[in-house]
Amino acid sequence: MNVVVRLENVDKFFEKGKYVLKNLTLDVYEGEFLTILGSSGCGKTTILRLISGLDIVSAGKVYIDGKDVTNVDATKREVNTIFQNFALFPHMTVWENVAFGLKMKKVPMKRRKREVAKALRTVELEGFEDRYPEQLSGGQQQRVAIARGIVMNPKVLLLDESLCSLDLKLKRTMQIELKKIQKKTGITFIYVTHDQDEALTMSDRIVILEKGTILQDGTPQKIYMEPDTTFVADFIGESNILKGIIKKVDKEFSTIKLSNNIVVKVPYNEKDEVDQKINIMVRPECVRASKNELTDGRKGIVKEVVYVGAVTKLFVELDEDFVIKANVPGIITIHEGDEVYIKIDSHHIVPIREKKNDKKS
Repeated sequence: MNVVVRLENVDKFFEKGKYVLKNLTLDVYEGEFLTILGSSGCGKTTILRLISGLDIVSAGKVYIDGKDVTNVDATKREVNTIFQNFALFPHMTVWENVAFGLKMKKVPMKRRKREVAKALRTVELEGFEDRYPEQLSGGQQQRVAIARGIVMNPKVLLLDESLCSLDLKLKRTMQIELKKIQKKTGITFIYVTHDQDEALTMSDRIVILEKGTILQDGTPQKIYMEPDTTFVADFIGESNILKGIIKKVDKEFSTIKLSNNIVVKVPYNEKDEVDQKINIMVRPECVRASKNELTDGRKGIVKEVVYVGAVTKLFVELDEDFVIKANVPGIITIHEGDEVYIKIDSHHIVPIREKKNDKKS
């Protein structure tokens, strides 16, 4: 696949010695929807600003479509940015807002009309040309901002937490719409967010960023089901992270004893050693819970029940200070204080083998 953006060994600091990004290398491929996901202050917006040219790298190189643009002015880079607040001109109509960039580039009126009409058709805003931003809903304003971004046909569209100001229901609708627009236009989207649901819903690929370092880079499915580190497992979705020690290793399995004396087996890995500390992860939706006895299940007491519509969340104490989370579909007849049986099938157990120099291991 063609690399459309490359950050190569990039450092960025605003105060000497205080790095926002350190030795970061990232390739973004043509036509993909890439999401950079991380908590506030991890450096994700800084990456967008370095790609757009709004900030300059402290060290390293930035390439767009194979060209070194490290020292190229922001106005001469083939990228557009959509900000959190949409940044629409309140005194301009929808048509004028979308056409603004073309006008600044002195694109002839005939072509301008054609390109604006195409962009508005793509975001399904035909018929709204003469309205002003204050006459639009939040979702419609978002679509205008997207139309203004894609009308220039950039190599890359950068989106800085562009859905964060929308209410939950509209945000979920726009997540689907944004992905459809990206596929329809074929433009490379780079989206930054701290919202895991957004990342999982929209992305072809997710980059997990923490303290200016990439912790994991992969498909949503890979990152959700096979996290490389405890941080990623805990950051993406809900998880049960259990500490254990490897007690036995053979050619097929590594046997792990958890802190509450539960013994589990995971497929053998060549890095596994006896007496090695290891964490395992189990997603709550992979934990079985029943009032009826389950073969090889463990009995526990329900400490809390939370109904959230699609699932009911159970917090079950198996031993003192050892609580496991289980998500059970729909409405159930299990209440706080009930005795239940908990079972985790071995194929749902994900071992997390972190690097030995990882502080979180």
